[in-house]
Amino acid sequence: MATVKVYGTQACPWCHRAKAYLKSKNVDFQDIDVSTDYEAAMTMVQASGQQGVPQIWIDDSIIIGFNQEKIDELLGL
Repeated sequence: MATVKVYGTQACPWCHRAKAYLKSKNVDFQDIDVSTDYEAAMTMVQASGQQGVPQIWIDDSIIIGFNQEKIDELLGL
C-alpha cells in the first residue's frame, strides 16, 4: 500500500475534492493542514518548490493540484 499525504488548507475547495476522491476510493492518507502547521508548510515548499495546494504526495511522487488521472496511475486504481 502506498503512503499518501495531502497537504492543503481548510479554505481550499480543490483540497476538499482531492480528499473526498481519495476517501471514495478507500485510500488511507495523512491530512496535513499547512495553514496551521508552519513546519509542514516549509517541508512541502522545500520538497516541491511550490506553495500551491493541494499537494498530493504518493510515495516519492508529488502531484501539484487535484489530478485524478495521475492519482489513479500512481495508486494503480
